[in-house]
Amino acid sequence: MITFTHLTKKFGKFTAVDDLSFEVSRQQAVALWGPNGAGKTTIIKCLLGLLGYEGQIVVDGLDARKKGREVRRMLGYVPQELSFYDDMSTAGMTRYFARLKKVDSSRSVEVLDQVGLTEHAKKPVGALSGGMKQRLALGLALLADPAILVLDEPTSSLDAETRDQFLSLLSEVNGGGKTIVFTSHHLQEIETLADQVLVLREGKIEFSCEAHEMAERLGLRTQIKLRVALDLMDTALEVLLREGLSARRNGVGILVEVPAHAKAKPIESLSHADIPVLDFDIR
Repeated sequence: MITFTHLTKKFGKFTAVDDLSFEVSRQQAVALWGPNGAGKTTIIKCLLGLLGYEGQIVVDGLDARKKGREVRRMLGYVPQELSFYDDMSTAGMTRYFARLKKVDSSRSVEVLDQVGLTEHAKKPVGALSGGMKQRLALGLALLADPAILVLDEPTSSLDAETRDQFLSLLSEVNGGGKTIVFTSHHLQEIETLADQVLVLREGKIEFSCEAHEMAERLGLRTQIKLRVALDLMDTALEVLLREGLSARRNGVGILVEVPAHAKAKPIESLSHADIPVLDFDIR
C-alpha cells in the first residue's frame, strides 16, 4: 500500500530522516515510535507532501512526488495540534469541510454518526471537550472515505478514559478496512492499535517488530505500587522477592518493578499466596 524507499530529509546540515526504507501493507496499522527528534513527524510530513525529500514514496502504485494530488486524495490526516472555528457548530464545521473536499453533504451526517458526535451536532465546536474535538478531527479526516489514515500523536492531549474510547474508535476504523500510519509516545496506544512498530532513533530505523514485542525489545519497565494490610507487608515482600521480582517497601506500600508486558504478575503472585491487594497504582 505504501512503500518508502531510501527516504532522506535534511534541514541544512541536519539529517532528520536518514535513508529510511519500509513498507506498510493494506489494512495494516503501523506505528512510528521514538524520542523527540527521531524523525517521526518528518516522515509524516513527507508522506503528506508538506516537505520535499530525497528518495521515493509510493502509495498504491503512485509516486507521491509526481502524483501528489492523487495521493493526497487517498489520505486522511489527524494532526497533533487541532485548529477549528470555535464559533461554528459541529455539523456546520463538518459540512464546511465536506464542501472543501468536494464530497456529498450527506457524508457530514454519516461521519458524525461514525465518530459518535450526532447528539452534539448543534453545539459550537468551542464547547466540545478535548476528546470530542479529537473525534471531530477524525470525522473530518474520514469525510472523503480515504484508504489511509495518517495520525500524529493522536491521543497525546487526552486523559486515560478518553484515550481508551478514542483508541477503540480507531480500532473499529482499522477493522473496517482503513490502513493506518501513526506516531506515538504511548505504549498503550501501540499495544492497542498497531500491528507493526518502527522504532526510530536519530532518523534511522533502530528495529521493527510486532506491537506485542516492542516493550520487551526496548527493555521497557513499569513500576507498580501495591498496598496490602500492614500486618501482611513483610510476608508480601517475601513472596514477591521469591518470585524473582524487584520489590521494596515504599511508605505504606510495596514498589515493584516489572517488564511492561507483565504488569499483572505481582498481583497474581500475591493472590496465589492468599494476600489480598487493597489498592495499586501503575507508574
